Amino acid sequence: MVAIGAHVHSTDPLAEARESGAGAVQFFLGDPQGWKKPVEHPHAAALRAADIPLYVHSPYLVNVATMNNKIRIPSRKILAQHAAAAADLGAKGLIVHGGHMNDGDNPADGVANWRKVFERDTFPLPILIENTAGGDNAVARRFDGLARLWDAVGEFGVGFCLDTCHAYCGGEELDGIVDRVLAITGRIDLVHANNSRDGFDSGADRHANFDVGTIDPEQIAAVCAAAKSDVIVETPGGAEGTGADMRYLQNYLVSA
Repeated sequence: MVAIGAHVHSTDPLAEARESGAGAVQFFLGDPQGWKKPVEHPHAAALRAADIPLYVHSPYLVNVATMNNKIRIPSRKILAQHAAAAADLGAKGLIVHGGHMNDGDNPADGVANWRKVFERDTFPLPILIENTAGGDNAVARRFDGLARLWDAVGEFGVGFCLDTCHAYCGGEELDGIVDRVLAITGRIDLVHANNSRDGFDSGADRHANFDVGTIDPEQIAAVCAAAKSDVIVETPGGAEGTGADMRYLQNYLVSA
């Protein structure tokens, strides 16, 4: 059965899930802008025993595609550390952004750097690469780039996380997007169901609640229905805001 949940604060994910009615949770294991190795979560025992799916998002600064050794090498290290910590909690997957190159870099080198990650490391849970919204040099913004990436890493059993806001603002139409993704990756392991504050192909990454964003909420819900995977809402407003968006999806999926 598909679980519909939310990104929550890392302090006490299960308490926030109960407050918002989330059927799954996603959270960070530390500072999303930091390089520190994650420590054991204070609610580790409860998380391991949880009866809802858990997902962990890696720090935002992870960029294994870059040619900058000062970023790429620490990125590989912290990705492995977060994968181990997430697996220890029983998480279903670790989400990581596709990363980006600098101006003038060869995109093929970024794809090759991604392949090296899986050639050199074995991970204890699925790594779910997420499409991103901004930057002409992003590895996984447009789906032609995603196809090149999957040609390099797909054989390693890598998972995919489809973000509706990122796709829309990255210039990918939501109509028929599930079929287009599946033709490339063969799988969608998780949907980040987010509306957007900005317009189509804007390159922005600013999430909005379903009732105030620029995307028709029914389009977002239709993506979730077609993907048939767990869903995480990453919209503003805390338990009240994400709760309303989750209820919209639940009602849509029940009636679909």
